[in-house]
Amino acid sequence: MVEGVPSRAVAFGADGAVTAQTFLAHVRGVAALLPDAPFALNLCEDRYRFLVAFCAVALRGQTTLLPPARTRGAIDDVRARHPHSYCIGDRDDCGCDAVDTPAPPHYVRLPDTLPMRDGDVPTLALDALVAIGFTSGSTGVPGANPKTWGTFHTCTMQNLAALADLHGDATLPVVATVPPQHMYGMELSVLLPLLGNVAVHGARPFFPEDIAAALRDAPRPPLLVTTPVHLRSLVESGVALPPLAAIATATAPLSQALAADAEARFGCEVRELFGSTETCIFARRRTAHEQAWTPFDGVHLQPVPDGTFVHAPHLPEPRLLADIVELDADGRFELRGRQADMIEIAGKRASLADLTRRLLAIEGVRDGVICQSATPDATGVRRIMAAVVAGPALDDAALLDALRAGMDPVFLPRRIRRVDALPRNETGKLTRAALDDLFGGAAT
Repeated sequence: MVEGVPSRAVAFGADGAVTAQTFLAHVRGVAALLPDAPFALNLCEDRYRFLVAFCAVALRGQTTLLPPARTRGAIDDVRARHPHSYCIGDRDDCGCDAVDTPAPPHYVRLPDTLPMRDGDVPTLALDALVAIGFTSGSTGVPGANPKTWGTFHTCTMQNLAALADLHGDATLPVVATVPPQHMYGMELSVLLPLLGNVAVHGARPFFPEDIAAALRDAPRPPLLVTTPVHLRSLVESGVALPPLAAIATATAPLSQALAADAEARFGCEVRELFGSTETCIFARRRTAHEQAWTPFDGVHLQPVPDGTFVHAPHLPEPRLLADIVELDADGRFELRGRQADMIEIAGKRASLADLTRRLLAIEGVRDGVICQSATPDATGVRRIMAAVVAGPALDDAALLDALRAGMDPVFLPRRIRRVDALPRNETGKLTRAALDDLFGGAAT
């Protein structure tokens, strides 16, 4: 379950490091507290406690359920699909996004001082079902994606190989802003310290000053695991960060301009990672300098009319993604949108993702999205709409002029809504439900 010498660091924080030996004692101690049930929802806020609980659940032969969000609605939905389940957390409430939300039924609250037990180093069978991850709902109803220990082991080895140049023989500290319940957070802040010479910070910092403080706890330059939303906030905040080994980002498209600004601002490489809950991470690029993605060793893509099949060593069978890609002769690829994003107006086709990229490239636009009305107007046309976060210096006329320079007029937004912030979730994504609420149920 944990590779490496017993004295190596698995986690760290302001109070110092936690060794693998102590970690395993905590895992055995927490495992003894758990009820007999097939499934557990891990709602721990503290990343180290999430790691302990995840391994304790697996040690009991149970499966961790990873809800698409930590809202009470998302938790209740996952539990409705798995009625013989319980929740485990590190707060008196359920750790939901809503303040003072009562704990759900069958809730195991970890004690403030984790119990410890001696014993042998635990092992897991490769075919053990250790997790079920749920998609974010950005394209509809969240789907369930089972993960065996063998799948996690193989994809983690790929991730470790992609990061091997950052730390050599030394332990690589990791500070992550993404929740461990998200598959990206699971891969880079939970699985890495189990299988590689990596130690993870126990916190999940959100604000720039908190991120900087967590990074300063690292004994050597750390890897910052984050999202484009957090990265933009760090760049614009002016906060001083300690030296970094690198920055990894995923969950939403990263613009080339933001990647270049971050590299110049923080003096390190920004690596954008590509994957999904269905596939785990399988490709990378240095966005500031390249458009094409490089698949990991053993991964190859197969474009089909409805998307792309991903063939990978960690996948028991090829998985179909909705992303449309264009391959080059070396197997690298560029994204060309999603089939669901493709729209047609007046006989012309465009990708909503590409239109949004053009909006975000406009100077003065801090965030934004372009979508299409779900219902047609009196002429039978589903009009284009935009939600924009921008200062008053960029008025609607100037915004449309900037879009018109690189966009066919039929795709210009007919409705522009100014907002202080887009309703992104904790990983920076915009779900379909959030867009519907933003535009009064009219978005798609």
